[in-house]
Amino acid sequence: MNSRRRILPLLLLTAALAACTQKQTPQQIQQQTAKATAEAKSDVKAIAEGIKEGWNRDRPLDINSATKAELISLPGVTTEDADRVIAGRPYNEPGELVTRHVMSKPEYDKIADRITARR
Repeated sequence: MNSRRRILPLLLLTAALAACTQKQTPQQIQQQTAKATAEAKSDVKAIAEGIKEGWNRDRPLDINSATKAELISLPGVTTEDADRVIAGRPYNEPGELVTRHVMSKPEYDKIADRITARR
């Protein structure tokens, strides 16, 4: 959010300065400013999503509350695997995915360091 507050005025100032050096109608200036503002909003959203994704990547995924999409994002996890994980909830520990035959040991080994089981 802080980045948005810094980028937007800078883009507006740039658009205004560009308008001063070229002969443009007020409507053209307004259109360019609107375009620059829209691009800034899009960039800020993309940056925020990237930061959010980075934070989530470093935290283990809770198999007791993860969505199907989050489970599928784990390496080697298929939609069928995700459905079985969800159907078998709750888990006391991640290793129960293997002991309860939700997934094989090799499949589990691929994701073991990326999951947790919170209750």
